[in-house]
Amino acid sequence: MLYLAALLVHCVPLAMAQYDICKSWVTTDDGPSWEFYACQPKAMRMKDYVTVRVDPAGITCGDPPERFCTHENPYLCSDECDASNPDLAHPPKLMFDSEDEGLATYWQSVTWRRYPEPLLANITLSWNKSIELTDDIVITFEYGRPTIMMLEKSLDNGRTWHPYQYYADDCMEAFSMPARRVRDLSTTSANRVLCTEEYSRWAGSKKEKTVRFEVRDRFAIFAGPDLKNMDNLYTRLESAKGLKDFFTVTDLRMRLLRPALGGTYVQRENLYKYFYAVSNIEVTGRCKCNLHANLCTFKEGSLQCECEHNTTGQDCGKCKKNFRSRSWRAGSYLPLPNGSPNACAAAGSAFGNCECYGHSNRCSYIDFLNVVTCVSCKHNTRGQHCQHCRLGFYRNSSAELDDENVCIECNCNQIGSMHDRCNETGYCECREGATGPKCDDCLPNYYWRQGCFPNVCDDELLLCQNGGTCYQNQRCICPVGFKGVLCQQSRCEADKQDCDGAPGARGGPAALALAMLALQLPGWVDL
Repeated sequence: MLYLAALLVHCVPLAMAQYDICKSWVTTDDGPSWEFYACQPKAMRMKDYVTVRVDPAGITCGDPPERFCTHENPYLCSDECDASNPDLAHPPKLMFDSEDEGLATYWQSVTWRRYPEPLLANITLSWNKSIELTDDIVITFEYGRPTIMMLEKSLDNGRTWHPYQYYADDCMEAFSMPARRVRDLSTTSANRVLCTEEYSRWAGSKKEKTVRFEVRDRFAIFAGPDLKNMDNLYTRLESAKGLKDFFTVTDLRMRLLRPALGGTYVQRENLYKYFYAVSNIEVTGRCKCNLHANLCTFKEGSLQCECEHNTTGQDCGKCKKNFRSRSWRAGSYLPLPNGSPNACAAAGSAFGNCECYGHSNRCSYIDFLNVVTCVSCKHNTRGQHCQHCRLGFYRNSSAELDDENVCIECNCNQIGSMHDRCNETGYCECREGATGPKCDDCLPNYYWRQGCFPNVCDDELLLCQNGGTCYQNQRCICPVGFKGVLCQQSRCEADKQDCDGAPGARGGPAALALAMLALQLPGWVDL
C-alpha cells in the first residue's frame, strides 16, 4: 500500500508495546475470514512532528542584541544574543534540533532587565492530533532550571487548558500546595495533579539541567517498578475513571514563571544573569487511534491514523459509511491479551428498532421530522438514542453506552465555576483566578476565600513596606505608626499630629494586643 507520506519510523521500544496486530487471516468451520484485535501504533519521538510557539512577543532574546552572564561567572558578561547573527541567535527551533556532541544549542529568553516586573514565558507544543504519552516528558535547561514553572495540557487543540504539574523551589509559597512526589502516589491518586520541588531547587551543579513529568513512575504504580506487570496497567487504564485521558494530550504548554536565581534572592545589581534557556524537549508517545489502528502516518502536515475495523477519521473516531449498524465504540484492552476490537459492522438494508442503550424502554415517532426517538431517558442521559449526557454531566470514558454509570455529574464548585456544566472530559469553566478540574483551587498569585481573589501582598512583588508583614497574602500587618494597604503611609503624617507625644500613643500594650488579634480575625485590615 502506498502512503501519501513516509511511514513514521522513529520508534522506540518503550512500555506499552503490545497490541501491535489489528487483524489476522484465520480458518474456521465456516471458512477463512478476518479475525480482529484491539491494536495501537508503536511509541515514537513526538517532537519530530510538533509545532512550537513561544510567547509573549519579544520574549526571545536578540532583538535588539543583548549581553548576558552566567551564574558561574556573574560579573563576566561576555556572552551575546543577536537574532541577526546565526552564530549568536537562539530561536525556538533550537529546542528540537540535533546537537553535536559537546555543543548545546538552545532557545533563550531576554534577561530580567525589567525586574521587578515578572519574567514570564510560554512554550506551546501542538500536534493537531490526540497523542498518548508512553514515557517521561524531559525538558533540558541550560544555565539553571526555573525556580517556578507550570506544565499544562490541552485535549482540544489549545481551546482550553488544564494544569498537568506544578514545579517550584517552595511549592507552598509559589502555589499554596504541599510538595509531593509522584512515586508516593497510590492507585487511587495516580492521575492527581501535584506540585514537586524535586526539579527546582538550586544546587549549583551544571549537571542538574532536566525537569521531568514522570509518566513511567505513574505507570509503575500499577505495573511495578520495572513495568513488568503491564496486564495490570492495561486493566486499570480501562477501568479507572479518567486514567486513560490523563495521559492523552493534543497540546502541551510550559509556563515559565521565575528563572533560576543561583541563590536565595535576586541580585538587582546584576540582572543579566537571569533568563530562561531550553536546549531540548523530549516527548515520547503514540498517536491515539482508539485501538483501531497500528500505523500512524504524517500527511499534509499532521499525523493521521491508518484506521482498521471499518473505522475512519483522524483518530479512527467514527464508523465508515455503510458500517453503522450500531454506534461507534473505541476498542478495549480487555479481555487480555488481545482486547476487544469493537469493529464497526455493515449496516442492514432497513432501519431497525430504535436503540436506547437500556436507558429508556419507550420510543416515539416524530411525524414532521420522520424520526423515531427514545422517550424519558434515564441515568442522566439524553438524545435520540439516549446516547448523550444531560447538561451538568459528562461521559464516563471507561463505561460503555449501555452502562448505568455512563454519565458522571460535573460537580463544579459553585463559587469557583461559571456554571454547573463541564466539557466532555469533566473540566468546568472557571471564574477569574480559579483553576482545577472542578474550579476549587486558585491560580498562582490568587488566594481562596469563598472564591479566588488577587493577592494583596506577597514576598516578591507586592512587598509590605516599613517593616510590615504579609499575612496569608490577604493583607499587610503594619507596625506601630504606619497604615495603608502596604503600610506605605505614616499615621503621624496622615493625622497631622505629633504621634510620639500624643496621649494614647500606639506603642503600648494595647497596640500589641490589637496586633495579636489581627492575626486571628480574617476581616481585620489595620489599626
